[in-house]
Amino acid sequence: MKKIAFIVPPAVEILDLAGPMQVFTEAKYYGFEAELEFYCLEEASVSSSGLPFGKVSHFSDANLSASDYLFVPGMDFQYVSSSAFKTQHAFFKWLKHCSDKGTFICSVCNGAFALGYAGLLKNTECTTHWRRIEALQQAFPDAKVLTGILFKKSNNVYTSAGISAGIDLSLAILEELKDALFTHKVARGLVVYHRRSQNHTQQSVYLDYRNHINPNIHIVQDYLIEHLADENSIERLADMVAMSPRNLSRVFKEKTGATILEYLTLLRLELARTMLNNPNFTIEYIASRCGFKTARQLQRILKNNSRH
Repeated sequence: MKKIAFIVPPAVEILDLAGPMQVFTEAKYYGFEAELEFYCLEEASVSSSGLPFGKVSHFSDANLSASDYLFVPGMDFQYVSSSAFKTQHAFFKWLKHCSDKGTFICSVCNGAFALGYAGLLKNTECTTHWRRIEALQQAFPDAKVLTGILFKKSNNVYTSAGISAGIDLSLAILEELKDALFTHKVARGLVVYHRRSQNHTQQSVYLDYRNHINPNIHIVQDYLIEHLADENSIERLADMVAMSPRNLSRVFKEKTGATILEYLTLLRLELARTMLNNPNFTIEYIASRCGFKTARQLQRILKNNSRH
């Protein structure tokens, strides 16, 4: 039976560990056959938030084979930067040995540094949390560190961005092992409605264009997110915030850097790309849900935007 193993390092970030773990736990509920195993670097581990762990087997006790998966979650960066972490030579050697025999090695957030010290990032496309991109590249000059992506697969090495991106990575791995429909069921069970692919960036259109404090523009943005399929005329939006259509258009562009139509189109495209992950949805249904007039219009806009 396939094994999905998780390292529980000192100062582990809880969601980096719990997110991927829960994906595969939920998958088992739907019939996915796998054993979940947990291993530590040291006898006593305490999370970055202070939560202590009980007895966990040492990584040297693990017996992983080709086609098994090993997750290395992120840790408090102060620990990652310490000599205590950098001198975990036995662990790094073991990681390299696992990789050499075909085990898939997966990192979440700054867990990528462990892969780097194990020599697994040399000439390899990889990523990490956006805060640590520069530090990872400096620490491992031979790595091809990519910015602005959620996760990256390079041969048998998977790296992902921070925190919740570990869930996205785990769902993508599950889809490789099973299929899109099975993974959709798992995502629904986790109440993860917006399953993202490695083509999504770490930035989000739902958060971008919000670096302002104008309450009226925030109201309009929130309304557009919740009413993508509506007509959303400038007159209706202006009435909501007691502004003239002309003034709303001017202030919106001034505060966000985009016109209302440009922003609305970006929102619709984001939802469309997410819905395209669901094999049950037709292109016609997606177009109608996202506010596009026809499926052909959606396909044309998707094609045009793929060029940029």
